[in-house]
Amino acid sequence: GYTLRLLENVPGLKLVYDTGNPVFTPDYAKGQPWPRQSSWEFYSQVKDHIAYVHIKDGVFELDASNPNGGRARFTFAGEGDGDVRATVKDLLARGYDGGISMEPHLAVVFHDDSVQAEDSVRYRNYVEYGQRFMKLVAEAKAELAEAKGSV
Repeated sequence: GYTLRLLENVPGLKLVYDTGNPVFTPDYAKGQPWPRQSSWEFYSQVKDHIAYVHIKDGVFELDASNPNGGRARFTFAGEGDGDVRATVKDLLARGYDGGISMEPHLAVVFHDDSVQAEDSVRYRNYVEYGQRFMKLVAEAKAELAEAKGSV
């Protein structure tokens, strides 16, 4: 809703797309209890306007006592509900050559002081996140090459 209205009303606007944000954001258009947004649906509607991509993934765990409540549980890219694999594959198929950064949120969350970890833990986590993401990208490239070869 709001993002599409912005794109319609601000000529030339480009987006930083975060694969994980829809996972944790209520879809107010669907009524209560509000389900979380679909990352793939959101991406599909804005992909022509993306200038930069943040990679984050996770699941939203509902709170049984509050139908509109819950909490974010972050995962490695491709292991949550952020449709990271499908998004990366589509970006590659479309020839995306913009920037991609990782925002793991696994060992520390930059905007949440309650999530803390030693520097060495954060470093190892970030390296592992990057290595796993590189593997995901390689798999997506291989799938695209295989699909192209079988056409």
